[in-house]
Amino acid sequence: MKYSALLKITGFALVLIAVSAYYSQSCLGADPSYANISALTENSLTLPAPKDRRTRPLVVGLADNAGTETTDFVIPYGVLKESGAADVVTVSTEPGTVKLIPALQIRTDMTIGQFDQSTLAGADILIIPAMDREEDPVLLNWVRAQSEKGATVMSICGGARVIAHAGLLEGKAATTHWSGLEEITEIFPGTTWVHNQRFVIDGQIMTTTGISASLPSSLALVEAIAGRHTAELTAQRLGVGTWGTDHDTSAFTLGVDQIFLAAGNWLAVWRHEIVEMPVDGGFDEISVAFMADAWSRTFRSEALATHASGAVRSRHGLLIETETVSESEHYVLPVYTGTPASALDAALEAITGRYGAPTADFVALQFEYLRRQPIYLNIEI
Repeated sequence: MKYSALLKITGFALVLIAVSAYYSQSCLGADPSYANISALTENSLTLPAPKDRRTRPLVVGLADNAGTETTDFVIPYGVLKESGAADVVTVSTEPGTVKLIPALQIRTDMTIGQFDQSTLAGADILIIPAMDREEDPVLLNWVRAQSEKGATVMSICGGARVIAHAGLLEGKAATTHWSGLEEITEIFPGTTWVHNQRFVIDGQIMTTTGISASLPSSLALVEAIAGRHTAELTAQRLGVGTWGTDHDTSAFTLGVDQIFLAAGNWLAVWRHEIVEMPVDGGFDEISVAFMADAWSRTFRSEALATHASGAVRSRHGLLIETETVSESEHYVLPVYTGTPASALDAALEAITGRYGAPTADFVALQFEYLRRQPIYLNIEI
């Protein structure tokens, strides 16, 4: 490795340590001033009737081409498609490939411009994942426009920052990833930032905690659209036991051990590897998203989806761009055959076996997921 590259990696690790040290101090637990305020929020979402003479609501999953969180984007899509309760369209800010972070690349059904031309009334429900360009004017203007047309807005994890910058959370109660609650409270003091709830509903706005909240909150959305029975049937097929709001923010803290683990994994470049995930047409997008996301958060590996043709569609039609070349030094994951909801635990167990329990626990921390006490997965551990 060139000396300049090593310097860049070292510099990145030092920045990581500094930022992580900040969060370890500012997010040590639930500050009493941000206690559970369920009295100000509801546990269920009340949706207006679909617009424009639609018989079912039109749900738009929004992505920014420059960077959109993998699980935040894919899981709501997969859950809503599986439920059959709504018409689901994926929309990107620009034409071309969408880079999902930390893994995978996809192409959406259309751009925001094409959506505006074809759907003058706008979306009924807009789902916003965490995005890299959370203050992009084009993105924020479009989100505001959809809200002004009457769309119910749901953010996943750091997607709350997007809708906060769009001005939609002023005077509202909301939540986001545990590590960002302190900072976002300072930036947007006009919003009541809630600890200890998996997701928060205030009027026609729904926000969630960390990445793993994408599955239970999506089922709550299915329940709002089509009723409890449809949500239960969908949950049963996915392998989910419950999807309530119960959550303990104070269970997620970043200590010195995790900081040095992350830095050590990143700096040990001789141990880095590609994790290959072979996919075929009709693959389960929820399982693949969970596993690719988890493996790519170890700071030791990068997950790549591979297929001979270069691009395949998931079981519900999501187009994923794949790598076509498999190299012998890649670590190839066996094809996962369990339920979609158990895929994250399966990935964490595999990471434990390959990199050790501390790395798997660090990944779970990023997901805001209690690995040994599943919040919503109906599985045995």
